[in-house]
Amino acid sequence: MVWLRVALGILGAGDILGNGIYYHWYLDDYSGFTFRYFGFEWVTPLPEPLLSLYFVVGFLAGIAVAVGWRFRYTAPLFALSFSYLFLLEKAHYLNHAYLFVWLAWLLALTPAWREWSLDVRRDPGQWSPVAPKWSVYVFPLLMGLVYFFGGINKINYDWLIEAMPLHLWLERRSGMPVLGPLFALKSTAYVMAWGGMLLDLLAPFMLLHRRLRWLALALLLFFHATNHLIFNIGIFPYLSLVLTSMFFAPDWPLRFVRWLAHRSVLVDGWRKGWMERIGDRSPAKLHWHPRPAALVLLVGLHVFLPLRNLLFGSDVNWTEEGHRYSWRMMLRSKQGTGFFRIVDVNTGREEAVLPADSLSEDRYRKMVTHPDMILQYAHHIRDARARRGQEVAVYGNFKVRLNGREMQTYIDPEVDLATTEWSWLRPKPWILEEARE
Repeated sequence: MVWLRVALGILGAGDILGNGIYYHWYLDDYSGFTFRYFGFEWVTPLPEPLLSLYFVVGFLAGIAVAVGWRFRYTAPLFALSFSYLFLLEKAHYLNHAYLFVWLAWLLALTPAWREWSLDVRRDPGQWSPVAPKWSVYVFPLLMGLVYFFGGINKINYDWLIEAMPLHLWLERRSGMPVLGPLFALKSTAYVMAWGGMLLDLLAPFMLLHRRLRWLALALLLFFHATNHLIFNIGIFPYLSLVLTSMFFAPDWPLRFVRWLAHRSVLVDGWRKGWMERIGDRSPAKLHWHPRPAALVLLVGLHVFLPLRNLLFGSDVNWTEEGHRYSWRMMLRSKQGTGFFRIVDVNTGREEAVLPADSLSEDRYRKMVTHPDMILQYAHHIRDARARRGQEVAVYGNFKVRLNGREMQTYIDPEVDLATTEWSWLRPKPWILEEARE
């Protein structure tokens, strides 16, 4: 738990500060219109200087969690800070950011500060060398679900039979020294596609087996190192390896510290000083435990969300229905283009609105390939015109390409998006099906 606290605190602090530097101070991506998550439309960017202050506070909260300073207050603040960052802009959605929100809140419920922390240094009466089993095993359980459903989602025609879009991405790296010519071969894409699917499916079961854990760790190290080399996926490789390490015996970090202490006078002195400070006092009592029903609900939710795309009867890679929160990682390549046709209801006058003129390049690229974001921007146009006293119908003219195929019409151009509402679990007939030969 100490290892997890330190790792999550440092990774989360770096991610919050990195997002602040790049998206806020460099790109100014939170000014003006933002795409919001359904149900969380009330989460909006703070005005300056509060937004800048938030990024600094969130970073410091992560560092405080890592060192175990005022953990019972800084851990919830850290979880809230990361949740706010996640909810600020839907166009920035990443699977690992969603996972980190869950991890941060779960960490705040654990007694992770009761060993090797500034809190215990200040008040040794808080010390305890043990933690409830649920607080140790819930984290590898979540990582196991991520791996398993990541493998399930790779069982599709494009990924296994066409090695797409992996082949497209590897081809773009063909100019790299040494590995470039290898990436240019389609056979390399097939090996990585099938290997990635099998590794994701088998990894959680291999990690549960005492003799196969080290083999699984070696394969996952290679897998995540390769992903980090080829793709820009932020902290995900590091986060995955931290959670993967939770499958090993819970005392391995302590054994590692002891190993270092035998080889380093500095570490040995630091460890002995800590043990002297604790003395022979009795461990503090751990009073809070979640109800079993809460853990069952947590697992049930993380099984339902990756499977909910089956409710729609559509290709989730095309329609995006059930894509988020489902561990569908790096499974499709989509490009699109388009505009909105605006019709004044009273006069019949038509005009075109080009979202590319007002959105950043990244947000425009995401919007044109995500129907929910297209609908949200259509409602934004509707509401902006309504504030000017104009009632309009809004029609989408968008074309999208999936995994290198031809551009196809994406949104029914005859459906008035201004009067269309989003539905959570029902198919959206205004999203046209992809035609394949």
